[in-house]
Amino acid sequence: MVITRFAPSPTGYLHIGGLRTALFSWLWARKKSGKFLLRIEDTDLSRNSQEALDAILEAFDWVGMNYDGDVVYQSQRFELYKEYINKLLEEGKAYKCYMSKEELSELRASQEAKGERPRYDGRYREFCGTPPEGIEPVIRIKAPQEGFIEFEDGIKGSIKIAASEVDDFIIARSDGTPTYNFVVAIDDYTMGLTDVIRGDDHLYNTPKQLVVYEALGFKAPKFYHVAMINNEQGKKLSKRDGALDVMEYKKEGYLPEALLNFLVRLGWSHGDQEIFSVEEMVELFDPKDINKSASSYNLNKLLWLNAHYIKNSENRKLIELLHDFGVDLRENPKADLILDATKERAKTLVELAAEIKKIVETPEEYDAKGLKKAFKGEALNIIKEFVSALKSAPSLESASDYHKVMEEFVTSKEIGFGKLGQPLRVALLGSMSGAGLDTIMDIIGLDEVENRVVAVEKFLEG
Repeated sequence: MVITRFAPSPTGYLHIGGLRTALFSWLWARKKSGKFLLRIEDTDLSRNSQEALDAILEAFDWVGMNYDGDVVYQSQRFELYKEYINKLLEEGKAYKCYMSKEELSELRASQEAKGERPRYDGRYREFCGTPPEGIEPVIRIKAPQEGFIEFEDGIKGSIKIAASEVDDFIIARSDGTPTYNFVVAIDDYTMGLTDVIRGDDHLYNTPKQLVVYEALGFKAPKFYHVAMINNEQGKKLSKRDGALDVMEYKKEGYLPEALLNFLVRLGWSHGDQEIFSVEEMVELFDPKDINKSASSYNLNKLLWLNAHYIKNSENRKLIELLHDFGVDLRENPKADLILDATKERAKTLVELAAEIKKIVETPEEYDAKGLKKAFKGEALNIIKEFVSALKSAPSLESASDYHKVMEEFVTSKEIGFGKLGQPLRVALLGSMSGAGLDTIMDIIGLDEVENRVVAVEKFLEG
């Protein structure tokens, strides 16, 4: 059985790079009918934030990525880590290091003077003397001193580094708290992880974790290190480029399925296909197909995908989503008409809400450029006469009825359609853009059409 995990720290919010890593892990577990586990790496008690933790869990709920079993918290596992530290000490595979800060500073200065990479020199590795007074020791693991540390990465291929590159690193600080690479190895093993998919910023943590696996006789999982997401200029993604808290994407009007579709294509592909349902992602995803090189964040692609998912969403779903954006269509008998008229034009739910408000709310202000362009010459009289023509129409039951009156009106007046359409659109919507005029009039009704024409007349008269 494939068992994967995602292991964020609650010291900050979940960003899209983390969500992509989680998505890859989730898809692989679901494809293999395995388990996807969530572990919160909260050993840094001074920096943990309950707000950040809540936001991480909320993000998982929003995008619909369910995890198996209970959330595992590292802060609740200190006794377990202590057991394994003691085991290594008892077996002579770890030792207490009494190196003082002064000794460490002197060592680093000496190494730097020789042009060497600063590293611990193992001076307490075989220490059997009397411990110096006043120093609380750290615990270091005995790393191999010759040969190589090797592993097969599922994305990058064979990784091989000299054992001399890994010193006897600290697995427990002087206050007894365990360190990152130690607890990660313990957790991944005891949680039964078979596959670890994570960012390639962790690539050089892997040899240290393999040292822990080897010392404890644990079987290591399969590793997949995913290249980073860059901005469009090929540099590290920043908040300005889109490295936002995942829940900010919700606030900005993105649909979760659009965001997941966008993220799965950042570093993974299946032929030329761009649109993937979650079911298709699960069916087609394989981590071995993840690109070795960094991917590029493209906001236009995300907007295009979001527009696609909005356009293809059921209206009843959009009605519920729009409630968070100040639009309540739940009791509106024209809700389907309104959404069918607007959802083709919107790239986000924010834009969709704005388009809907333009239709259902009488304009309180008018676009200055549109007003100047539309209301020239007889424009005001033309739309007032058009309202009279609507009042005389035998039937106004549908958008086609309104359209027929418009056609007959411009024909009888011997004017171009723009002479009616431009000022009428500004009067009805406050701007020159929007849905079809016949549809808008069908939605708001004759009385409101007249009301908005009267309103723009008053505005023009000042």
